[in-house]
Amino acid sequence: MSNPRIEQLKTLINKDPNNPLGRYGLANELFKSELYEDAIIQIYEYLKLKDDEGAVYRMLAECYVRTGDVEKAKESYSKGVEAANRHGHPSMAEEFEEALEFLDE
Repeated sequence: MSNPRIEQLKTLINKDPNNPLGRYGLANELFKSELYEDAIIQIYEYLKLKDDEGAVYRMLAECYVRTGDVEKAKESYSKGVEAANRHGHPSMAEEFEEALEFLDE
């Protein structure tokens, strides 16, 4: 069963592959549909276009957790800490640091 929102976003991206909002939206819809590997691809495409403030790294880390790649999840949270600090989001950075501690247990 296809998701009409995913199809809509794919059409948008086909028209404008450099649309960061479309890429983020598609990644989010894929994540919600539990299509984690496809979401990971779109997140990396999004990151080529935009210096994210941190939130996308949470989604990326969760994709990796759900696909069983804890090391990549840790790497994603670490990059999220850097991005959040760079953009002045200390509470987000703290959230990611806590997630890293949890993954280390």
